Amino acid sequence: MDLYEKIVNGEEKISLVGLGYVGMPIAVAFSRKVKVVGFDLNAKKIELYKSGVDPTNEVGDEAIRNSTVDFTADETKLREAKFHIVAVPTPVNDDHTPDLTPVESASEIVGRNLTKGSVVVYESTVYPGVTEDICAPILERESGLTCGVDFKIGYSPERINPGDKVHRLETIVKIVSGMDAETLDTVAKVYELVVQAGVHRAPSIRVAEAAKVIENSQRDINIAFMNELSIIFNKMGIDTKSVLEAAGTKWNFLKFYPGLVGGHCIGVDPYYLTYKAEEMGYHSQIILSGRRINDDMGKYVAESTVKQLIRADLSIKNAHVAILGFTFKENCPDTRNTRIIDIYNELREYGVTAQIADPTADADEAERLYGISFVPMDALHDCDAVILAVAHDAFRTLTKAQLDAMFKPVPNGKKVLIDIKGLLDRDAYEADGYQYWRL
Repeated sequence: MDLYEKIVNGEEKISLVGLGYVGMPIAVAFSRKVKVVGFDLNAKKIELYKSGVDPTNEVGDEAIRNSTVDFTADETKLREAKFHIVAVPTPVNDDHTPDLTPVESASEIVGRNLTKGSVVVYESTVYPGVTEDICAPILERESGLTCGVDFKIGYSPERINPGDKVHRLETIVKIVSGMDAETLDTVAKVYELVVQAGVHRAPSIRVAEAAKVIENSQRDINIAFMNELSIIFNKMGIDTKSVLEAAGTKWNFLKFYPGLVGGHCIGVDPYYLTYKAEEMGYHSQIILSGRRINDDMGKYVAESTVKQLIRADLSIKNAHVAILGFTFKENCPDTRNTRIIDIYNELREYGVTAQIADPTADADEAERLYGISFVPMDALHDCDAVILAVAHDAFRTLTKAQLDAMFKPVPNGKKVLIDIKGLLDRDAYEADGYQYWRL
């Protein structure tokens, strides 16, 4: 009986190493079919899961409560599993070089608890070669076992879209790969247990790694183009959203939009590819140009806000600005690598007093990572400007009266409204005299 059959028959378990926005939904999905050990170093997070609380809002409290995942912070429990899935973040350092510390640490943990006959599959986004050249040697060193003889490795890049209730693990085609044909077959069959959309069998681990890293690089470049167009059209006095709506009527026009690019994927993954390219002697032209544009958009929004305040004949120093939203994307509590912080910091450089309200965001995380304390929505008043920064559902329903209540009781001509995501009716607010601006 092979490993796949033993897993299906309940004789062997699957482990998930890293129970964040990616790992936890995978663990819950597999637990509906097979036995799963869910491991995370964060004991506080484990206790939340054990008590039936989903801090990520990815699957919901009820799914956590009904899950059969054996949540644990005890790494020795990994010895009960034979099929390990590593789903930890792969951030970048301040100099934009890859920070492989989390994936290396996870490899050490798995290695210390690895048994013969196991398969280790990595889901973390990396540049081609990391799984085989960096992770496998760590597994060997820590376990004393030999890769390819005592255990096998594979790679299956995560494609979960945090906060997206449509494109989920089950509905997205899964790329799978293995170090040899036998491992590829095992990895593919295991993932087919939960991925209804099916799997794509990549011919090698390096191909699968490369496929993942270019997915987000492509999106990053397209958004950078939209951001550059927004800068150009704003100088021309042309509404970018209207231009894109018109151009979008052509059948092959790609419908991307300007915006801030943060999070742990699109704003990070391109640097993994360009780093490896530099090692190979090639300096990226297009990819890094796109990154520079997107990295500067927070500063651009802040500068545009200041210009609108000046047009409204308002004093910049000590101006009061409310920022609605702090997460890196809508309807997701994750604040890691949010670019809203760039707007906040740049405004402070101008002497502007900025407050942030976000009922969706993880407030503890924002305090820990950025030293930011949110204010309640009803505490926002006497503002000179309001920046609608994130398209949370909670903000989409805001009425004109609710937004107006956030401003000082002055004529509308002195109320600056910055609508980054273009959620509001521009014509309606400009007709009422607001100083309205959007990307």
